[in-house]
Amino acid sequence: MSVSPITSSSDTIVLKCNGVCQSTSEMGTIVGCLLGVLNQMNTAAKFRSVFKEFPYFNYVQSKALDDVLYTSKNFVACAPTGSGKTVLFELAIIRLLMETTEPWRNVKAVYMAPIKALCSQRFEDWKKKFGPLGLSCKELTGDTEIDDFFEIQDANIIMTTPEKWDSMTRKWRDNCLLQLVQLFLIDEVHVVKDPMRGATLEVVVSRMKAVHAYRAVENPQEDLSMRFVAVSATIPNTKDIADWLCDDRDPATCLEMDESHRPVKLRKVVLGFPCSSNQTEFKFDLSLNYKMANIIQTYSDQKPTLVFCSTRKGVQQSATVLAKDARFIMSIEHKQRLVNYANSLLDSKLRDLVLFGVGFHHAGVDVSDRKRIEEAFNMGDLPVLFTTSTLAMGVNLPAHLVVIKSTMHYIGGACEEYSEADMLQMIGRAGRPQFDTSATAVIMTKTQTKDKYMQFTNGAEIIESSLHTHLVEHLNAEIVLHTISDVNMALDWIRSSFLYIRALKNPKHYGFSTDLDRCGIEAKLQELCLKNLNSLASIGLISMDEDVNIKATEAGRLMARYCVAFDTMKQFSKVTGTETLPELVELMAKGREFTDVQLRVNEKRTLNTLNKDKNRITIRYPMEGKIKNKEMKVNCLIQAQFGSIPIQEFGLAQDTGRIFRNGVRISRCLAEFLNQRSKTGFSALLNSLILAKCFRAKLWEDSPYVSKQLEKIGLSLSTAMVNAGLTTFNKILQTNARELELIVNRHPPFGNQIRDAVINLPKYEVSLEQLPRYNIATAEIVVTVNVKNHEQLLSKRTTHDHHYVTMIIGDCDNNVVFLQKLTDLMLLKSGNWSKKIEVAKAFKGEEISVNLISSEYGQAVNCQDFMFVIVQNTFVQTT
Repeated sequence: MSVSPITSSSDTIVLKCNGVCQSTSEMGTIVGCLLGVLNQMNTAAKFRSVFKEFPYFNYVQSKALDDVLYTSKNFVACAPTGSGKTVLFELAIIRLLMETTEPWRNVKAVYMAPIKALCSQRFEDWKKKFGPLGLSCKELTGDTEIDDFFEIQDANIIMTTPEKWDSMTRKWRDNCLLQLVQLFLIDEVHVVKDPMRGATLEVVVSRMKAVHAYRAVENPQEDLSMRFVAVSATIPNTKDIADWLCDDRDPATCLEMDESHRPVKLRKVVLGFPCSSNQTEFKFDLSLNYKMANIIQTYSDQKPTLVFCSTRKGVQQSATVLAKDARFIMSIEHKQRLVNYANSLLDSKLRDLVLFGVGFHHAGVDVSDRKRIEEAFNMGDLPVLFTTSTLAMGVNLPAHLVVIKSTMHYIGGACEEYSEADMLQMIGRAGRPQFDTSATAVIMTKTQTKDKYMQFTNGAEIIESSLHTHLVEHLNAEIVLHTISDVNMALDWIRSSFLYIRALKNPKHYGFSTDLDRCGIEAKLQELCLKNLNSLASIGLISMDEDVNIKATEAGRLMARYCVAFDTMKQFSKVTGTETLPELVELMAKGREFTDVQLRVNEKRTLNTLNKDKNRITIRYPMEGKIKNKEMKVNCLIQAQFGSIPIQEFGLAQDTGRIFRNGVRISRCLAEFLNQRSKTGFSALLNSLILAKCFRAKLWEDSPYVSKQLEKIGLSLSTAMVNAGLTTFNKILQTNARELELIVNRHPPFGNQIRDAVINLPKYEVSLEQLPRYNIATAEIVVTVNVKNHEQLLSKRTTHDHHYVTMIIGDCDNNVVFLQKLTDLMLLKSGNWSKKIEVAKAFKGEEISVNLISSEYGQAVNCQDFMFVIVQNTFVQTT
């Protein structure tokens, strides 16, 4: 490598750099090369702060520098975990800024990572690095309460997951905001192989390619571009990813780095342990706990050790066994630091273990405890940390020694081997660049599979597509988007996918004959599309004519809008129309969206107590027998949340949160699906609207815990109000503000704030009048909705702009007589709404049921639900 000075100044030496550094001694000059060239571009000074945390770029970063920073070509980097690939994204963002004139208002870059933890990491990191440059960062995941399009319109860098970006881009033609994206960054692109999540990543990338193609056609005079930059762990077929991320002419530029370029050299050890044919996976896993102390003593060099286990229970069991078996040499000061950490922890078991130098970390541990454990481990104070394999793709906790305890884990209740991508992620946590020059990864497996993992450590698994197993949902989404309107266009869409690239190279993996040429494989892919299109048509999600021209139906549009699985829509299509509320809860619990909710052995006792217990408050609609599958678990947790029954176990509380994030949209989809389907089935439609409201309110429709829906009131304060008899909003209004403060143990003006919130809820009144024009078969009625506190709400209201009520009227034959959605904004314009309705005589009686249902408040908005009977020319209210 030759470096020659071009010019110098008081604060900068500008260098011309030919080639890339080959050794650590040469690396120090790299930052000079970078900053020198940037300086020649006037904008350099602005961007120096982004890289202030390290003095030089490593070998991988240096090799990528020219292609990422000095060209706008699509780029794929394949390099070991821990080699600093994030820097390549930062260089790509800088390239985009250098190409754009200030102010950078319209600069739009999207960073997509497979899990929320990575998005959160990047958000925290990049808002510090790019915020001072005037760029706004926004995190857009299922955990962020963002009013999607509104919030990101001013964002320059958006951090998101494939699932969230999929839901956002399903309406990209209606939103020019998404068409402004110029840079698309894909982290962990090898996840495209994942059986559950890979297909979503794949279609999102293909859709962004379609957005770019559409933009180029619509604005041919403008030089519009969308750049893709993707990074991956070490995989053998990086060039396939590069072919997939091609631009109009060429594949993406490809950088492949093997393990020899890892900043910290890694030693991989595979240990085989005997497992008899009659020994269960559970017992084998248990037996490995007693080998751990010896392994850590042999390979850790008395440096931090990270042990990956397959389950949360396994994590805690392993940590407990090690704390008994091992003794770590620690100074008095070190022991005191551990005492300080232990005293700050909430979990008593974790507190006891930390005193022995052992910790555990998984999603079931309280967030504050997790942060303290991460801090202790990163500081080197905690010698050994046990965790679940999901941490490998989340929190960045590098260690000198990584141990993978067993190569099997549980997926959907079944025991399977880790994928090679997962194994690579776990192994990749070995090595701390700031402390180590070498690291060790130990794989503990059965004797029978030792050779397999020996081979794995010397190579890697070919990345294949999983789109063919999830094709039906994504085909429907593209049909709704008008990307596909016939079977030929379906094949065109497939050609933009990774599935197409791999099917040509490895047809056997996708069930095709190896003798087929390109045309033959395309014909098979077309057949696959047609099979899935027929599945969609079979339950009315699309319509197809004889020439296979395809159109989306309203049901298909709902499926795409709410990102609902095909199997769930299939369940919806079986609704007869007479379903009760508990039957619809059971239906929801069977949704495909909840397949990742696992029923763990240690949860069964708690769940069974929630279901049936004579001495405690239990769920409203108990299930027969014991809780024995995940559908029953989901049902139980939904009802526990609706009933405001406290769930003490953190893992179950987390599962409940996940269930409700999905449940809100699925229940809305169910209600809208039943509404568009037919006018029969009043009972099921009414109950689906109530269920959707329950999911939004997280309460039963007649719950006494109504106060929980008010700002600043959680379960404990709401319970205090229920115990004081304040179970409706009218009762709260009748209570003095000071008395409210005594009940909830809060200082003034808290009581006034509670009363104000209730006063400013809309109060509706429904009235009906029968017109004199009627005959034997029909009658005419006028239904009116008044907002009683209309004038008051014009100045202040508790509900948001999106709040609405649904007027639904049904007759004795279970027919829907009338349904209308009424928004607050519309009602507040005049204070009332009225409609003349023709009612046909029902065979089974003359009563009609009139219901006004809030979109999200249980009991909160004084909505009404009553019966009326036709008696000549009047309606009489019945009890």
